[in-house]
Amino acid sequence: MEALAVLADPTRRHILETLACGPRSSGEIAGLFTISAPAVSQHLKRLEKAGLVHVRAEAQRRIYELDRRGVDQLAQWVNELRQFWSGKIDALDSVLRS
Repeated sequence: MEALAVLADPTRRHILETLACGPRSSGEIAGLFTISAPAVSQHLKRLEKAGLVHVRAEAQRRIYELDRRGVDQLAQWVNELRQFWSGKIDALDSVLRS
């Protein structure tokens, strides 16, 4: 799952957290960081390629927002993992109580 590799970077996680509050232009996003605008642009491209954000053009501005499908896929994977472990923990609890 490419999304997990992409989210290993704290800058990209911060970008996603920012976009959870609503769409932002690439300039607004870049203004949140001390790294260069081209570096932020590369992070945005990685997030887009992983399907976690999508971009639309508004005149000369690029507006980024979360891609619900990609975020939903990531959440579904986490929920499936949680269900697996929940069953294991319940079984362990049952064994320990006997």
